[in-house]
Amino acid sequence: MNETPSFNAKMPTACFLLFFAHGLVFSSWASRIPIIKTALSITEAQLGTLLLLMPIGQLSTMVLAGKLISIYGSSGIIKRCFMLYPFFLLLIGLSPSYWTLGAVLFFFGVSGNMCNIAINTQAIEIESITKRTLLSSYHGAWCFAGLTGAVIGLLMINLHVGTFYHFAVIFLLVGILWLYSTKNLTNIIHKAEPQTRSIFKAVNPTLIGLGIIGFLSMAIEGAMFDWSGVYFQTIVKAPENLVILGYTSFILMMTLGRFIGNKIIEKYGKKIVLQCCGLLMSSGLFLSVFFPELWICIIAFMIIGLGSSLSVPSVYSTVGKVSTVAPSIALSFVSSISFLGFLMGPPLIGYIAESFDLRYSYGLFACFGILLAIMAGQMKVFRKS
Repeated sequence: MNETPSFNAKMPTACFLLFFAHGLVFSSWASRIPIIKTALSITEAQLGTLLLLMPIGQLSTMVLAGKLISIYGSSGIIKRCFMLYPFFLLLIGLSPSYWTLGAVLFFFGVSGNMCNIAINTQAIEIESITKRTLLSSYHGAWCFAGLTGAVIGLLMINLHVGTFYHFAVIFLLVGILWLYSTKNLTNIIHKAEPQTRSIFKAVNPTLIGLGIIGFLSMAIEGAMFDWSGVYFQTIVKAPENLVILGYTSFILMMTLGRFIGNKIIEKYGKKIVLQCCGLLMSSGLFLSVFFPELWICIIAFMIIGLGSSLSVPSVYSTVGKVSTVAPSIALSFVSSISFLGFLMGPPLIGYIAESFDLRYSYGLFACFGILLAIMAGQMKVFRKS
């Protein structure tokens, strides 16, 4: 690895804004899913298929993304490719049919994954230069963008602004953030070394374990993002005007946890933090399953949000320190597997709920939290931190 790092005081802020921009694009798409579904007369089954095209696009570029970042650096990929993500968001707003939307969503997943790996690699590089724990607050920016995107989406819908024009506004906002940020990035280059074997054979068991932990955590996150409102509506039987409290209580505590999480990780170490995260997520989910009352579930969803806040940042910040391959390729592997959980969790919830009940789905995902805590306690890499 050859490094020619530079640093200025604006780099942490620039990276923070890139995480916010990435989250804003994703949340803007999510806020319009019901309207797009209605406009194109898409059935529930067809929507499920469409939503699977994003993780397929993501996985198809898992290796390529890591190799490109190892050649051009995370800053090079951010400068060249980041605006593709909001560009495909624009194309979603222009999609005239189910098949066109499917093709666009595939490339939306491809570009989103490329950007996700690049900005997380950039964050790890800034951490290595500053010797500070920063990933938690960066992921907090992504969560805050989720809240912001939902508010903007609600405003646009109530003002009867069309989907394309809504996405055009997001494109311009992201463009402004990108223009500022690209002037303030690290320029570390991890020169690609000749590969004599498949990247999957080069990946070690520790990276596989980190990927599984990330998958378990983000599966729970995805379930909460997409199903918390439905849970409050169908299981808790909350009044219509209070259904949103499920998602709100979860995302607020998740955002708060990530903004204060840097100091917690530095004080207690990643092993203890991850074990607590797994147990908090599991406890909150079980609490909501066994006591589906409004105020109990609000508290339960807050507990889940707090547990979800620090698990993925802890995993990602560990990746570059344990790999036998280039850090960007290692992060590509771990983050792709992790984000797959975020995208695959919600459909799995739906399939189980269709056959049994939504509480059974949440009960199963509560076991994910327990498994996460066990794995974090057993992995040697966390015993050192």
